[in-house]
Amino acid sequence: MVGLTGQCLYPPTEAIWSSWTREKCRFCLGAGSVIVELGGDDKEVSPCINREGVGSLTCTTCQGSSIQPRYLDRRSGLDFDLFICVKMGVKPSSRGCFGWLLVAVILALVIGAIVYTVKKKNEKSEGPAPIPGPPGATDKKYADALKIATQFFDIQKSGKLVNNKISWRGDSALKDGSQAKLDLSKGMYDAGDHMKFGLPMAFTATVLSWTILEYGDQMDAVNQLEPAKDSLKWITDYLINAHPEANVLYIQVGDPDTDHGCWDRPEDMNEKRPLTQVNTSFPGTDVAAETAAAMASASLVFKSDSTYSSTLLRHAKELFTFADKYRALYSESIPEVATYYNSTGYGDELLWAASWLYHATGDKSYLQYVTGQNGQDYLLLGMYSDNITVKFIGKLRQVLLSRLTFLGNKDTSNSNLQMYRKTAEAVMCGLIPESPTATKSRTDGGLIWVSEWNALQHPVASAFLAALYSDYMLSSGTAKLSCNGDLYKPSDLRKFAKSQADYVLGNNPLKMSYLVGYGEKYPQYVHHRGASIPTDATTGCKDGWKWLESKEPNPNEATGALVGGPFFNETFVSNDRNNTMQVEPSTYNSALIVGLLSGLVTTSSLVQSFT
Repeated sequence: MVGLTGQCLYPPTEAIWSSWTREKCRFCLGAGSVIVELGGDDKEVSPCINREGVGSLTCTTCQGSSIQPRYLDRRSGLDFDLFICVKMGVKPSSRGCFGWLLVAVILALVIGAIVYTVKKKNEKSEGPAPIPGPPGATDKKYADALKIATQFFDIQKSGKLVNNKISWRGDSALKDGSQAKLDLSKGMYDAGDHMKFGLPMAFTATVLSWTILEYGDQMDAVNQLEPAKDSLKWITDYLINAHPEANVLYIQVGDPDTDHGCWDRPEDMNEKRPLTQVNTSFPGTDVAAETAAAMASASLVFKSDSTYSSTLLRHAKELFTFADKYRALYSESIPEVATYYNSTGYGDELLWAASWLYHATGDKSYLQYVTGQNGQDYLLLGMYSDNITVKFIGKLRQVLLSRLTFLGNKDTSNSNLQMYRKTAEAVMCGLIPESPTATKSRTDGGLIWVSEWNALQHPVASAFLAALYSDYMLSSGTAKLSCNGDLYKPSDLRKFAKSQADYVLGNNPLKMSYLVGYGEKYPQYVHHRGASIPTDATTGCKDGWKWLESKEPNPNEATGALVGGPFFNETFVSNDRNNTMQVEPSTYNSALIVGLLSGLVTTSSLVQSFT
């Protein structure tokens, strides 16, 4: 029995003495602190101090429970977690919050030293998780969702459709590019409209390529690899034709003001569709570099077709040279494009393209490009940007380059490449909810929050990266990720990735799936022209507006569409087709959700190299 002295900064209230409970009590110990927590489920509490009056302390458990205290070594000092159990019906005397704290401190020191020793021993003995082998058992939830998500690419296809699987879609935009004697009929419509925007379309292709390269065997296990490759080629066929000369790239088909002034089916549209290009007089480093990344990554996907793969790689190299030599933002060269996909920098895209060219060619000059002065200049750009046009390219690039440090060869072990891994680790630590550096910007339901416009884009992209990084760790036998001294496993990253995927699929306050066609409750008023107009309706540019304003659900289901998502307060206006912030889908959203679901559908070892 030892008397207690000290100062309780957060003293328990009288109310807690009426039952077994815990309450938080914090007091200082040198440069660090001791945390004493009371409150919550007493079955989770031990070791305990059973308080039966001031100066009367015995170390017991609460109703036979057991839990380990936690010792943390922080730069600011030492933290100990203890749990103080308070027995019902016993009220403290006036000395209560002074007498027992000293004993708590002494007990914390003793327990902390024991736990520290045990923890260090366990850390040394605990090896990495087993490296996965071939694809294992599939998770039906994610497999079903993936099969649905890939269908939206078919809905978005332009041109003469082959093996069309969507009953309410048909051929469209067959004359796109004809004024320049080019065939730009393929490609995909951007969102709920009929525009072909080069920047997001190229991004879609790059992410889809990356997904196939990392998770192709897992996609194949649920018969989604070939559909994904077919969708990718539909885009890359368009991109090849959009690059008729080394320093010319067509980056847009259609006039957005004219296009958005109509509400009609793509099969029926007859408005003019002008072309927009970047060239040496009006350069666009960002869009050219993103297109180079798309073609370089796709060249790896289609390497079994050597002719097609070589064609893609040639275009990628030419576009990268063009982008690097004639540096300018495309939205400054062509201001009118800024309204829809503005760009605020091109450094990320240049490094992104060079990274994919290194993977595709093995040419060390591209690796030098990303680890040399250019890498130093642009390393942190894009890490914290919430601009929708950036599309996480900074974070994507950091994770892609960190792959080389996990699975690369001796040529990729240079110290400059390690800086990408460090920044990628910082991103990962920001995602794990329990991490000391975790972002606080989350909804009450646990969704990562960046922007109310197309809110799901950012959490889905973050989850995709977390799944990738987790698999890099597993496939390389890397056991732990350190976040300011706290250690986390690959399973912690995968848990986060699943939490975001599950939110999208219906584990949210509204119990609504934001993936159209998945679950029992999902959006019925998707902002999408083709889905909103009956196939037997005859509409022109203007007389189709009645279908936009219709109070009835869409007659055609936009299966696989990932809509914008909820507001921060987790409300969702589902019955207003004009609510573009929340109910409009996009092809790049689909690329991200397909990537995430492909990573979660099962587990398998990642390839050491894409070549």
